[in-house]
Amino acid sequence: PLHPIEMAAVVLYGRRRGSSKNGENLRNTKSLFNLRHVTVLGQAEWLRIQDELSGVNKEEKRIREAAKQRENLHLQSQEVVKLWPDTIHGQKLKKLEEKKIREQIEEEQMRLADLEEAKYKEQKRKEIIEKAKTQLYYQTDRVKGLHSALLLTEVLKERDAQIELKQRRTSASKDVDKEFLDMVKTREDEALKQAQEMALQRKLVRQVAAEDLRSQIKENELLRDQQKLENQKDGEEIQRLQALHQLEQRMEAERQEHIANRDLIRATDAKRQEAEEEQRKLFLLAKQKIMKLRKENEKELLREAQTHREMIRNKLTVTQQQQAVNEEQRIAKAVSEREAKQAQQQLEEEEKKAAMLKSISAHRELMRQEKEQRDKIAKQKAQEALQAQREADRIFSEKQQLKVKRIREEKKEVQDFNAVKMAEKSVRLQQLREEEREFEAKKAEVIAEEENRFQQYSQQIINAAAEAQRNVFPLCKAAREGIGSGSDPVFSGVRLSYLVQDRTGAQMPKYVSVATQNIKKLHTAVDIQDAKRRLGFTW
Repeated sequence: PLHPIEMAAVVLYGRRRGSSKNGENLRNTKSLFNLRHVTVLGQAEWLRIQDELSGVNKEEKRIREAAKQRENLHLQSQEVVKLWPDTIHGQKLKKLEEKKIREQIEEEQMRLADLEEAKYKEQKRKEIIEKAKTQLYYQTDRVKGLHSALLLTEVLKERDAQIELKQRRTSASKDVDKEFLDMVKTREDEALKQAQEMALQRKLVRQVAAEDLRSQIKENELLRDQQKLENQKDGEEIQRLQALHQLEQRMEAERQEHIANRDLIRATDAKRQEAEEEQRKLFLLAKQKIMKLRKENEKELLREAQTHREMIRNKLTVTQQQQAVNEEQRIAKAVSEREAKQAQQQLEEEEKKAAMLKSISAHRELMRQEKEQRDKIAKQKAQEALQAQREADRIFSEKQQLKVKRIREEKKEVQDFNAVKMAEKSVRLQQLREEEREFEAKKAEVIAEEENRFQQYSQQIINAAAEAQRNVFPLCKAAREGIGSGSDPVFSGVRLSYLVQDRTGAQMPKYVSVATQNIKKLHTAVDIQDAKRRLGFTW
């Protein structure tokens, strides 16, 4: 039989593979296959067999390859046509390209316009900021003081002009006729006199009206006081009458009640008297009956008493005789009983004494044994307590040593921590000092810059005022060096101002002159040796 599948490894593309370099493989192949029964297949036949075995459909594969080739040709034609300018697609692409270029140009123009607008806004913002800074600078106290001084120079100039005008008018009016002046003065004097008289009359009228008004006020006050007194009296009278009326009403009510009670009491007394009379009569009858019965009872009792006394007398005689006999028997019996009782008591006492001695000895022995046992237990407890105390002392000593060690370590840690903190604090203080020095330096620079700017501005105003022939003294005073309106020396760019400690709050004067500076120089020891020589200490 043929085995084409097994021969696939031997036959390749219709040719023999040739002799193998390995003789052993060749021998194995010869042993497996018979070369006379081998069929040689072509490539197409071999591929057909392989496709049938693997289940590949040639037609579908050919259709797919044809579709893929058409797709590639279509894409290639699109790539070629895409570059043609006279096609619809080319015209559309050209329009899109032109639109894109036009949009880019518009965007560039808008960007340039935005840049110009941003520059313009930046310029306007800088101008507004500069204007705001200038206005804020004009609102500072020193600039306000300088502007006030400038206004004062204008006022002084205006006042000088008005004084000059007044002098000119005065010199021009000196040539007017004296009679006219006298006449005007006389008229003015007369008018003044009339005005004074009218004012005096008005004053007198006002005084009279005031007096009348005061008298009316006093009369009204008196009337009001009288009216108040009358109202008070009327009120008191009304209250008194009301109280009297209430009292009369209470008395009338009490009288009515008393009359009603009196009638009731009279009726009650009559009834009570009648009852008492009845009781008195009954009592008299009962008393008579009792007296009669008492007499009868007394007679009966007297008879019974006499009979009873006789009986008692007889019984007493018999009893005394019997008692005499019984007394002797009782005495003898009592003596014998007492002797027996004494003997019995003596025997019981001896037995009790013997039992007591025995119990005492037993109790002593028991107490001795208990004492020995207690002493033994106490000794054992003392030893145990001593051992426990020693153990506690040892534990306490160890704990104290550990505590001392822990405290020493904690102190060391605290010392280390404090050292670290002190170092950190020192570094922080040094840093704060550096920052404060830097801040003071920057502050001094800012104050110097502000002072330079103010001096330049004030110098411009002073020069302009001097050119306009104004009084520049207020401007020079306002343009003094140092911030503040005080009269004391400048310290760190600030002119200090000291106020008195009272409600006026006035500024203290400045007593700085050549004499005070000389006195300060005398009392300030720059050279201690010079001071000693000046004071006379020459040793």
